[in-house]
Amino acid sequence: MAKVDHVVRDAVAGLAASVDRTVLPNGLTVVSEQVPGVRSVALGAWVKSASLHEPAELMGVSHMLEHLCFKGTERRTAREIASSLEALGGSLDAYTAREHTAFQARVLDEHLAQAVDVMGDVMFHPELRADDLRLEKKVVLEEIAMVEDTPDDIVFELHNAALWGDHPHGYSILGTRDTVNALSIESVRALHRRAFAPANVVVGAAGNLTHEQLIAELVSAGWDALPAGEPISVVADIAFPQAPQLHQIVRDSAQAHIVFGSVTVAHGDPQRHALVLVDTLLGGGMSSRLFQRVREELGLAYSVYAFQSFHRDIGTHGVYAGTAPETASQTIEAVQAELARIASEGITADELAMGKQQLKGQITLSMESVSSRMYRAAAVELFDEPWLPLDALLAQVDAITLEETRDVCAQYFGPERQTVVHLGPESAD
Repeated sequence: MAKVDHVVRDAVAGLAASVDRTVLPNGLTVVSEQVPGVRSVALGAWVKSASLHEPAELMGVSHMLEHLCFKGTERRTAREIASSLEALGGSLDAYTAREHTAFQARVLDEHLAQAVDVMGDVMFHPELRADDLRLEKKVVLEEIAMVEDTPDDIVFELHNAALWGDHPHGYSILGTRDTVNALSIESVRALHRRAFAPANVVVGAAGNLTHEQLIAELVSAGWDALPAGEPISVVADIAFPQAPQLHQIVRDSAQAHIVFGSVTVAHGDPQRHALVLVDTLLGGGMSSRLFQRVREELGLAYSVYAFQSFHRDIGTHGVYAGTAPETASQTIEAVQAELARIASEGITADELAMGKQQLKGQITLSMESVSSRMYRAAAVELFDEPWLPLDALLAQVDAITLEETRDVCAQYFGPERQTVVHLGPESAD
């Protein structure tokens, strides 16, 4: 058995003592964190292949494969998969993102073996039948229709396409009606053979388990006997997105949905912490600048917030607001004014102190969730970053300077940098 590598040892009372790491001989990477005092385990497996790795004509194939993995295996029917962990009071699900396809389970600690066995069966031994693909296309087309019928969902898809143009970062994870209808079972099987191999998989877990126990269960379930496969190449050609502009997309609806956004930094960039802090102050809650100005003072929106997303090579951030069609222009002007103010003036020392307290509180509270700890352990491998104990994370937040925040404000928050998508009835102006 491969040697256990203790990534970090840190005696923080009541919190993580370590994250342990093992690479099995076939390339499967396993990271875990033992969390004393709980009776559950969160288990996840990330495949380093998703929509970012798809050619345009196969848009949505990663998401379709994720669906088909649950349609039946050599040992289990779709119904048996669905009930395998639910019958034990646990859960099993999956999602497809830009960079990863992820499978995750949450179970009582005594059911870790069942979770490992079912997840491995679903991921590595799906039947991938042509008849199932024909049926599942209908399901995915309904999923696409559901997003299209939800304006505050589809507006983000439209913004992403407007920001990135033809680059895979701008692709729809679900695919389009045309690409989904055109998918063949051969293309789905080819993706599974290429991507779902130990060389491309990171297993992460957190909860009431030991690392040695996790490795033993993976070996018992045969994860170590899988052929290694070839690593998926990392997408390196991050093209600069489209020139910032305003896109008005006319659609009958009771509200206008507006998204502002621009490119920022990668997950591992040192500016990320300052950027998250500024976004929190700008639109992270009821005390934020946007909430107070756009909702409380002007009464223009019920929902207005800032968001961010960080990938291995690049990131984005932005603002969403939903407002009445007749006040869309006023809302755009109000958000742009706040962006211009924070870009030119930065934040105050008092705001910096408040932002640090907010971030540190959020980080510390997240430590009470074994699922959050599982994700944090997996990020060590997915983003090639060091695992840090809680005190070190909080120290990074405390180290953010006013100058650093003003730098990110000037670089990323100016309204002239933002691509804006306005979805709703045609404006009178």
